[in-house]
Amino acid sequence: MNEPTNHLFSPLKLRSLTLSNRIAVSPMCEYSSQDGFASDWHFVHLGSRAIGGAALVLTEAIAVSPEGRITPGDLGIWKDEHIPGLQRITSFLHQHGSYAGTQIAHAGRKASMATPWEKTRAIPASEGGWQPVAPSAIPFDEPYATPTELDRAGLDKILADFTAATHRTLAADFDLVEIHAAHGYLLHEFLSPLSNHRTDEYGGSFENRVRFPLEVIRAVRAAWPQHLPLIVRISATDWASESLGPAWDLPQSVAFAKLMKQEGVDLVDVSTGANHPAQQIPVGPGYQVHHAETIRREANISTGAVGMITQPAQADQIVRSGQADLVLLARELLRDPYWPLRAAETLRQPITWPVQYARAASGRTEPRQPVSTPTA
Repeated sequence: MNEPTNHLFSPLKLRSLTLSNRIAVSPMCEYSSQDGFASDWHFVHLGSRAIGGAALVLTEAIAVSPEGRITPGDLGIWKDEHIPGLQRITSFLHQHGSYAGTQIAHAGRKASMATPWEKTRAIPASEGGWQPVAPSAIPFDEPYATPTELDRAGLDKILADFTAATHRTLAADFDLVEIHAAHGYLLHEFLSPLSNHRTDEYGGSFENRVRFPLEVIRAVRAAWPQHLPLIVRISATDWASESLGPAWDLPQSVAFAKLMKQEGVDLVDVSTGANHPAQQIPVGPGYQVHHAETIRREANISTGAVGMITQPAQADQIVRSGQADLVLLARELLRDPYWPLRAAETLRQPITWPVQYARAASGRTEPRQPVSTPTA
């Protein structure tokens, strides 16, 4: 565990990786892929954040199977042909001083939907859609399709898909892999009693509901090199009122984090919500940070904080006070890809600028030569 005396621009060690600062690009779906292939959009979007100084750049959720996509525009890693396009991106990230991470995911009952800037609707088979699967045959909301409840064969296929995706992640030269177990997608659906009504060994008790997510974690950790870090994103709470019945909450997240640590997970990326349309979220600056702090303290595991973190001093305080070890920025980095460079200026911390941009830097910086960050 890292001492609270660390700050936003202090290094962070995760297994064999040493991040130059505590700023990561949070996974953000771009819905700009065809058949799962990375495009020039992904190259420019992710590459610009490396130029901007983030120590770790995570891709958006990358589907482990075609039926695991949220939309037809999702990035994918279900076939070997996806590797070269991703490798082009990881090579660029390394050249500009960032480690490359990816978030492997399965959308579960939220699959086969239109892209968010279209009308919210399920895409039917007649338009190229597919049948969603889930722990239980419960749709997320009215516009969503009713999923098929997964049987043993379906569960085994998903385990195999995550394993194969992990091998391809390594082949594409990623340094870190994140498993998506948040935001109402498949693994979160298993965790929460709101979406998991199974009566077999994968439903009911806490021990049963965490069983399949832990099987996925175990399979990925076994397929991923031991010297490279594995992290998991969770929703620490469903933000559900008591009227909805039993739900996923922070105490269960702490217990789950303890189990994940035993399975070789190095950091928990702590988000919240998105598993029920009636969630009630008290949104405000840093509204999710205390979940990361609680899990870090009570499960004795490194955490990442997300959610309306916009100001350099705010991000720095999260690390300095020991609330989290890593700050993952999303919308703020959409607004300003060079936020880490600006934050270093504001906090009077040293940071290297790309040599091509050095003339815009202050005297406290050193030009960053375009040399590779070696993969571990």
